[in-house]
Amino acid sequence: MSENSWHFREGDQITADLTAVKVLGGGSSYEAVLAFDEITYLPVVVKVLRPGLVDDPASLRGLRREVEALATVNHPVVVRGLRHRLDGERPHVVLEQIDGPRLSTLLRRHGPLQEQQYLPLAIEVAAALHYLRQVGWVHLDIKPSNVIMAAPARLIDLSVARPLAAAEALTSPIGTDAYLSPEQCLPPETGVPGHASDVWGLAATLFEAVAGYRPFDEGDLDSDDVRRRYPQLVEEPYELPDRVPAEVAKIVVAGLDKVPGNRPLPAEFAEALEPVLARQPRARLGGFKVR
Repeated sequence: MSENSWHFREGDQITADLTAVKVLGGGSSYEAVLAFDEITYLPVVVKVLRPGLVDDPASLRGLRREVEALATVNHPVVVRGLRHRLDGERPHVVLEQIDGPRLSTLLRRHGPLQEQQYLPLAIEVAAALHYLRQVGWVHLDIKPSNVIMAAPARLIDLSVARPLAAAEALTSPIGTDAYLSPEQCLPPETGVPGHASDVWGLAATLFEAVAGYRPFDEGDLDSDDVRRRYPQLVEEPYELPDRVPAEVAKIVVAGLDKVPGNRPLPAEFAEALEPVLARQPRARLGGFKVR
């Protein structure tokens, strides 16, 4: 067995209660596996630490932090944790399985979304960010691959989520380069991550859903120059297509303001989009009232 993968195949036992169906992917520290769960008697997603990391203190702390986040956050738009095990041969967390494609998959296959698709999506994710603000947590990795196009949309992957104080204390980049807010790029030199960082991630995600391309150039991941690695520090976002409603363009641009304090609150983000959604045929309204 390689140090990086468990090489699960259909029918393999992850634990006595969890039978692998297929490997979904994963990150540097874990593999994500679709499995059948004998306890809930339903399909679930299992995030298992990679074999070479089961005794790694940093990886175990990360899994423990994700378990804490899942236990704290309880919102209809955020994936739910079902149970976990932090010791033994295969430390893991069991998550609900959500039907629907990732936003990133839809964009790759079909290009920009229609207004009837991206407006409910953005309002629902903004609702989740509003909630996270209330409970004092920051997601820190809002991006298309962490949004499932379900009804409602679902925000997944709390692997780097932190309480606000822990986010504000960061001294290295956390998240995904192309979707990092400026303050996440090299804290504290470039700023202090916080709730506004998630608004930036939502704005960057909505920009891509609306336009079909990212708001900034690709960075040079091998560069020692922070400005070349993170163009969002120095560049202005691309223009949105002319077909985008003015209200949508305005809130997206506001969400990509380089100064965290200038960005809208999540509730303001949702409220700016609600009237646009209300004009759509058979619009599905989110949970905010428009003042």
